[in-house]
Amino acid sequence: MKKRLMLLAGSISIATILSGCFDGEQSLDEIDPPQNAQEVDNLDKVDEEDVSATPEETAETVSRDLYLLDANGMVASQTLELPVPDTNEVAAQVLEHLVKGGPVTPLLPNGFQAVLPEGTEVRGVNLQEDGTIIVDLSEEFTQYEENQEVQILESVTHTLTQFENVHKVKLRVNGQDLKEMPVNGTPINSGYSRANGINIINNDTLDYLQSEPVTMYYPVEQENNRYYVPVTQYIETNEDEAIANIIEELIDGPGHQSKVVNVFNPEAGLASEPTLSNGILEVVFNKEILADSEQGIIADEVMETMVRTLTEQPNIDAVDVKVENVEKVVNENGEAYTEPVTKQVFSPSEEL
Repeated sequence: MKKRLMLLAGSISIATILSGCFDGEQSLDEIDPPQNAQEVDNLDKVDEEDVSATPEETAETVSRDLYLLDANGMVASQTLELPVPDTNEVAAQVLEHLVKGGPVTPLLPNGFQAVLPEGTEVRGVNLQEDGTIIVDLSEEFTQYEENQEVQILESVTHTLTQFENVHKVKLRVNGQDLKEMPVNGTPINSGYSRANGINIINNDTLDYLQSEPVTMYYPVEQENNRYYVPVTQYIETNEDEAIANIIEELIDGPGHQSKVVNVFNPEAGLASEPTLSNGILEVVFNKEILADSEQGIIADEVMETMVRTLTEQPNIDAVDVKVENVEKVVNENGEAYTEPVTKQVFSPSEEL
């Protein structure tokens, strides 16, 4: 800064002196240097960091998953780089980036939009020991369309529960607990969690009394932006075959109701019953699960779809994928899967 001030002062002095030269025909040799002037070398080598770096480029950022509304009207996460906040403001920051017209606006990928009503302010966030996070919002939060109510709940809940120690969300407006959502009356007195589902697909032929909701992840690609959409389906299952049924439903896909992509070969299937031990689920498939059976290649999006889905289930921390009569399973880059795969490979997690 001192160097810049000195340069500026020197420039002004030189301009004034030159003006005097033209007016009074005084030569430069006759001009005394300004008092207190210091020699400046390498005028063309001004500190490059000072002139080229902007605050946005030099500020530290951190990756966060924000659940936004995509072009198909589905709630899906996008990993965005946000400024590093104070330690006690992390939850408030991600919520502020869900507000329409808020700080997320210049960061939004094409086709995505924020979900909270414009002008909504986060008045307070309080994480309880049991993993319930209480969010106090301003009155503007109540100004949304009826058909957006569930999407707002899903967005807020999934954005906050990306943090490992957050399990449930309770909402307040101006310090008053909400027993139901303000527009369409969705019950939320006991809080809202991932167990409530997201982008729920209804099946009129299903016996819901004999079914369980399961959230599955399917890829979508729009304008070179590949992301995974969570879709909650009800699956008829029993305790002994729960995991096998989930995998079979995942292979079958979400049906025509959803705008996501089924990446599995319809001939793919389990070669044996999955086994779970110490948080690791071992799954053995037939060769039809592979993109290239000779090379043992399993498509990256197939692996990610399975791992994201299966690790949502209780007690499953990682997935060990094997293929019958194939010694080594590799990814699309030819790298072998030598260890069980965790969801942190695709979506790193942390605690508040």
